[in-house]
Amino acid sequence: MTEQHDDAGQAGHDPADDQEKAPIRDLLVSAAFELFTERGYDSTTVDDIVRRAGVGRRSFFRYFPTKEEVVFPDHERALADMVSYLEEGAQDPDPVGQVCGAARLVMRMYAENAEFSVKRYQLTRKVAALKTHEMSVVWRYEQALAGYLKRRFATLPDGDMRAYTVAASVVAAHNFGLRAWLRSGARGDASAGVDPALDLVHRTWTDTGETLVLVTKSNTPRWQILQRLEGLQHE
Repeated sequence: MTEQHDDAGQAGHDPADDQEKAPIRDLLVSAAFELFTERGYDSTTVDDIVRRAGVGRRSFFRYFPTKEEVVFPDHERALADMVSYLEEGAQDPDPVGQVCGAARLVMRMYAENAEFSVKRYQLTRKVAALKTHEMSVVWRYEQALAGYLKRRFATLPDGDMRAYTVAASVVAAHNFGLRAWLRSGARGDASAGVDPALDLVHRTWTDTGETLVLVTKSNTPRWQILQRLEGLQHE
């Protein structure tokens, strides 16, 4: 269930408070996961979380609009980093490689705090509301990638289709490798599973070679085969 702040409009952002607020944010995340482990997600309220963290209720909503958001405290930063990375590569000659690189930023975010990432993965597998929220987070990543690729493929007749297809492929490949790492309990390097999957996407979408297939009779002279192949290449 989503819990909304009853007086969220009174909680403005004061940049001068950022250094003071950062530790509180961490306290809230830590308290939330302690309670989710002890009581379960659905049985834990925002009031329970702020009481465990030792802060006021308003402090929670200064950081997290809903209870779901406390489970994904680092995704806004990761999305902002991804957008900046893509903007910096606006003229990169390898746009598919650029979006693969952007996906790796998300992987590194998970790897920065592997223990927390595993706990979150286990929790989202059990709670339907969190699965739904996670899907919305993934959709925002995919839209950022697709938006970048639409601009890069704007001159192609199938630019939009290509952009969304590549973006979906990158996200699927990233998630395949990342979730395998999370299911293992974050053993080893997260990139060991993610990199090969992303490399496969990159090869698939950047291999411009063509395969020509010619069916002939077994007794066809070689010069005729070569002549017909040459004709196909120029069609």
